[in-house]
Amino acid sequence: MIFAIYALDFSRLSCELSFTCHVEPVPSMIDARFGTYRGAIRLALSYLQIGSGQAWVKPPVAANVRRLVFVCHGNICRSAFADVVARQAGLNVASFGLSTSADMPAHPPAVAAAARLGHDMTAHRTTRVEEYVSLPGDLLLAMEVRHLQKIAQNLRLTNVPRSLLGLWAVPKMPHLHDPYELDPAYMETCLRRIEAAVPALVSAFPGARLSSTPS
Repeated sequence: MIFAIYALDFSRLSCELSFTCHVEPVPSMIDARFGTYRGAIRLALSYLQIGSGQAWVKPPVAANVRRLVFVCHGNICRSAFADVVARQAGLNVASFGLSTSADMPAHPPAVAAAARLGHDMTAHRTTRVEEYVSLPGDLLLAMEVRHLQKIAQNLRLTNVPRSLLGLWAVPKMPHLHDPYELDPAYMETCLRRIEAAVPALVSAFPGARLSSTPS
């Protein structure tokens, strides 16, 4: 049943690619919607990995989740934006990068794209994976299957529940390709996909909501 659901999502992706390739120049369509050809391929593969149980997911007990921790490569685009949006939605959140420097600002094109969507990333500063301290009730939400693999192979993090943020997007996008230095149109596409996943997180993990009302 689970495999059938993700097979349907994969089928929708295939249909989208087939249709749009007839109405748009292929390189521009790929760049704007998936970042690169590699991004489109990795998205397609991620549906198969999820459906076959080979995505390194360690599902949480939803009722036990108290904090959402967003994870990507550099903590300057995807996880940084997710942190800001989810925090604004009233969730208890954190974020870190698997390969980054400490205390760096968000990527300027991401800051600009976020501002167009109504979100302010200027205060964000990066956190390295080595600086992250897990707490009871944490759920790690990565952007790519390979991020989950790195987390699973990290002895300090391997027992922390983990999943893919894109599984809460509509439609499901298990792979959210890194927009760093890619087409500006894809930067906004990627951030919109992340933004669209946050309301589902609010509903799925009530224990991660802060007591204060979001502004």
